[in-house]
Amino acid sequence: MRADPPRLRNDCFALPQGVRWTPVAEALAELRGRCETIVGVERAALAEAAGRVLAEDVAARRANPPRANAAVDGYAFAHASLTGADPERLRLREGRAAAGADFAGAVGRGEAVRVLTGAALPEGTDTVVLEEDVGIAEGELRLRPGLKRGANARAAGEDFAAGAVALRAGAVLRPQDLALAAAAGWGDLPVRRRLRVGVLSTGDELAEAGSGDPAAVMDANRPMLLGLLSAWGMEPVDLGRAPDRREAVAEALGEGAGRADAVLASGGASAGDEDHVSAVLRASGGLGVWRVAMKPGRPLATGVIDGAAVFALPGNPVAAFVCALVFARPALLALGGADWTRPTGFEVPAGFAKRRKAGRREYLRARIGEGGRAEAFRSEGSGLISGLSWAEGLVELPEEGPDVAPGDPVRFLPFGSFGL
Repeated sequence: MRADPPRLRNDCFALPQGVRWTPVAEALAELRGRCETIVGVERAALAEAAGRVLAEDVAARRANPPRANAAVDGYAFAHASLTGADPERLRLREGRAAAGADFAGAVGRGEAVRVLTGAALPEGTDTVVLEEDVGIAEGELRLRPGLKRGANARAAGEDFAAGAVALRAGAVLRPQDLALAAAAGWGDLPVRRRLRVGVLSTGDELAEAGSGDPAAVMDANRPMLLGLLSAWGMEPVDLGRAPDRREAVAEALGEGAGRADAVLASGGASAGDEDHVSAVLRASGGLGVWRVAMKPGRPLATGVIDGAAVFALPGNPVAAFVCALVFARPALLALGGADWTRPTGFEVPAGFAKRRKAGRREYLRARIGEGGRAEAFRSEGSGLISGLSWAEGLVELPEEGPDVAPGDPVRFLPFGSFGL
């Protein structure tokens, strides 16, 4: 045995030779193929349905708008009343139509009546002229010729017809979707039960956030992951911290499986002596994808314990955050009945330079700076949590690609595309 350890190689952080590293796309495809809906259906009032997963297609119970109505304040008449004269002259009826207060009676040929925005078009009318475009004298409405039939009016069912599918199953309901459901005649919706997801931190070095020990490592991952789950419309379950003992980790994971549908565990995902989460998954026969070819976040394990999906995330906060966004979010949403999601990015010029190593996908903390360029955080260190708060999203660099120079196009994924 050598007394002195060998010197570090210059490429010691490159992908090891002879080890099978799973590409990001392959890991995502495997997860997608394994994730099935595991939660039941319940009904939720619209006021409580934001962020829930729609369980069934929802068809409109009524047309929108239900009746033809005025798009402006003006005067309604039948287009057939126009003769081509300049000016056109129409007899002005007494009364008016307003939203929620229909005009009593019908409007005959050669007549017009006052209407306000949103009012149902009175019987016998199909066209509206803006009040600014008319003159009134001696009980007559006078307007210039050339107005098209149906001008300034909204047709019944112009938005959607009764019976049309308004919302599709698998959608995560947004406030604008709730507006559509209300317009379609629904007061509540069939939704999936919220997925319960436990969050467990592992490591003897960790202390509870707010602890007064100046030398302790604060458990930053747990509040971060619990916050992510809340933002994604799931039900977070705090499983606390487990020490670096295999039996303790196994017990904590078993407890989590009993209290939740899935578990996010941070730390212990690699193959070292103290990496107990992956060891427990392997012992249970449920170890799935791990050693993903990405930076940050190479030690990532997935598996199943007592019927609950387990995602073993890296212990470093930045790596845990990125892996949660890239892998855990689409998988958890799918388990909760939602469609498989992909982040939507866009191409921007780089405001930084970076040398690349082929064979791994990289995610850089970034934000859009002056001139629309993507600025990268000052360091790629996985323990620098301030970079997560500084960033507005991630720059995704593909596995195979050249070095990045300022001005080169890069793909920027805003945090909003990850549901944040």
